[in-house]
Amino acid sequence: MTIDPITLQVIGGALHAIAEQMGNVLYRMSYSSIIRESQDLGAGLFDLDYNTLCESDSTPMHIGSIPGYMRGIEKSIPLSDWREGDVVIHNHPYYGASHSPDIGIVMPIFYRGDLVGFSANTAHHLDIGAATPGLIIDVPDVFAEGMLLNGLKLVEAGKRNDTLWRYISGNTRVPGLVMRDLEAQIAAAELGVKRYCELMDTYGRSTVEQAAKQLMDYSEAMLRREIAKIPDGDYYAEGFMDDDGRTRGKHLPICVTVRVRGDDVEVDLTGSSPQVPTAFNVPFEGSTKVACYFAFRALLLDTYTNSEYIPQNEGSFRPVKVTAPLGSIFNPIAPAACEARFNQIQRVVDLIIKALAPVLPDKCTAGNAACLSFAAYSGVKPSGDYWVLIEVNEAAMGGRPKSDGPDTIEELMRNTRNNPLEDLGMQLPMICDRYEIRDDVFPGAGEYRGGMGVVKSQRFLTPGYMTHESDRNEDVPWGIFGGHEGATAAVRIHNHKSDAPPRDVAAKFSGLQAELGDVVTYLSPCGGGYGNPLNRDPAKVLDDLLDGYITVEHAREVYAVVFKPVSNGYDWGLDMPATEALRAKVRSGQHA
Repeated sequence: MTIDPITLQVIGGALHAIAEQMGNVLYRMSYSSIIRESQDLGAGLFDLDYNTLCESDSTPMHIGSIPGYMRGIEKSIPLSDWREGDVVIHNHPYYGASHSPDIGIVMPIFYRGDLVGFSANTAHHLDIGAATPGLIIDVPDVFAEGMLLNGLKLVEAGKRNDTLWRYISGNTRVPGLVMRDLEAQIAAAELGVKRYCELMDTYGRSTVEQAAKQLMDYSEAMLRREIAKIPDGDYYAEGFMDDDGRTRGKHLPICVTVRVRGDDVEVDLTGSSPQVPTAFNVPFEGSTKVACYFAFRALLLDTYTNSEYIPQNEGSFRPVKVTAPLGSIFNPIAPAACEARFNQIQRVVDLIIKALAPVLPDKCTAGNAACLSFAAYSGVKPSGDYWVLIEVNEAAMGGRPKSDGPDTIEELMRNTRNNPLEDLGMQLPMICDRYEIRDDVFPGAGEYRGGMGVVKSQRFLTPGYMTHESDRNEDVPWGIFGGHEGATAAVRIHNHKSDAPPRDVAAKFSGLQAELGDVVTYLSPCGGGYGNPLNRDPAKVLDDLLDGYITVEHAREVYAVVFKPVSNGYDWGLDMPATEALRAKVRSGQHA
């Protein structure tokens, strides 16, 4: 049976609407800010082969990983053991999970007595009882990451497993938040079950299932069509991570080879660092593969630049093969810890873009920040209870073929939102001293400049602890097609008892003790520039000057743009004759 195009698109839209509703229920019902405000979550529907039928417009990392969760769950719960009303919880990184704090909730969908699919979601939880509150870096193995929940029935045939609920509640530092967030996940999954059954009531089971298959085939065909436009070849790019969070000064190489053959593509990470003795490894199924899937969907199937309807489903994963040697940082051997994995996959996406830039100049960007500042602040209240905050700090993208890189944005794999400062001040004993665009560096110059990073300073109002998971303090975002490189990140700590200036520290550290009044400042990377700076519109250079992104001297030196004071004596205007003369002189010198 073939579904006609109109019905196909209507069902496709309905599936996407279900996933969006699931995501909305999850973030609106959650209590922790990392889910409620940052929306660090994903939700969708899946068939009996664990194919993604639809996904919420949230963090790409989450939704692409859920099929891996379910393949891991199948090792404990085969299809024959599912019962109507079951709720399964799962977070084991060696059984498909993206990393241990991303807890998955899966419910079976029964329609008229038959198992027809699954409703599932994942969300990042504040604390799962790891060695340090909230986040971890320097731990010896996966068991130090906290609770490992490997395909366990939280609810069985409609009956709560109270023992398991008590176990989870008793092994997190913030049970009031974690348990309520789990309830929100269950509510979202329940909604998915209900809506999928309603869809089958409306169109019939066979029609919906056939439509889902055709939609996946269509998305696959769309991606293969775009891959086939890339010339066959091997495309290579490399970079490095600062360190593993323990051994300072030792860079970890990241090597990416993109092999294009016809309408198939392989991402080969051979040559990248061996696995490390800290949590700075990457689960292969739940994170490494998902990053590569995302890269090609974002590069080639951007929803907003394609006029054709492109459903977000399993089809966009099929043409992409991912290879990483067992025992490498991208495919570690158990029981290596692998909680702190996001910076590495950000860099994989960035390097895929860099590798393909020569043959996709109209789709690539210059070097993005391609990192993640994941900060966990914590402390103990007078009552003896913990408080924990996890926040994600913004960074920037590189310049693009027709526009500047966006400033202070959650780029690439993230797609999360910032945490409102009001929420911080109302809920926790911290206050933000500074939160604005960086003013200590220049963005990567180019015809289209790189985006500007953010600076955020958080002050402790009580003694506490901090763990920081980040990178790119040393490897600068690259410029492309004549564009200049951007700027690296920095982390600075100011001790309130000291008259000394703030001291720079490594990007990754665990359980740093802070005293009342101590301030931690993060400065995120700035993106690289795209194209020759001499081709930049002088009016845009003036805008950057007036916005405080650059100086008069920098404009003259890098962009060959000359300014003159305007009548009020405070602002600047373009001196076009001088600019044209200077640019002609520079170009002549360059040409010579």
